[in-house]
Amino acid sequence: MKKVQEKNPWLVIVVVGLAVAGALFITSEKPVTPNPPASVPLMFAPVQHLLHAQPKLPTIKVNMGSEEMIAEICREPVQIATGMMFRTKIAENEAMIFVFSNAEPRNFYMRNCLVPLSAAYIEPDGKIAEMIDLQPGDERGVQSRTSNIQFVLEVPQGWFKRHSITNGAVIRTERGSLMETFFR
Repeated sequence: MKKVQEKNPWLVIVVVGLAVAGALFITSEKPVTPNPPASVPLMFAPVQHLLHAQPKLPTIKVNMGSEEMIAEICREPVQIATGMMFRTKIAENEAMIFVFSNAEPRNFYMRNCLVPLSAAYIEPDGKIAEMIDLQPGDERGVQSRTSNIQFVLEVPQGWFKRHSITNGAVIRTERGSLMETFFR
């Protein structure tokens, strides 16, 4: 080794550096995962969505005043992450309700979604805080303006306007308030 150092000390440094790097690479147990794109909500980053439309989920009747819809219930992380992805249609009085364990800011986007939707960000008491329109394939998340969102209701785009539903409307189910229904 002494003769190699005398002839080319940089060769020793390069060889030792490569050996250390190789040892670190081989002994690494945790796979390196890329950071999610900025448009992906952080709450969804570790959850993998399905690569196809999810089967029809259990449903519940949802009421807003005299208006009634049938909503599929998304409660599990994969159900929430997949949502309406890959579905090609939604009937006028069909919806999807996303149920979260706590109230915090929400951010919805339309990755792999093929139909235009409107969404209501809903507070724990069932009151609609705000409504947004979402465009097919748009991966830019739409952040809620309030931090007190525990439910989100997705409907065919324009449904709220067509049925004169406004901010402040209270959403209930056939079983009572949203909290009674999902957290009894």
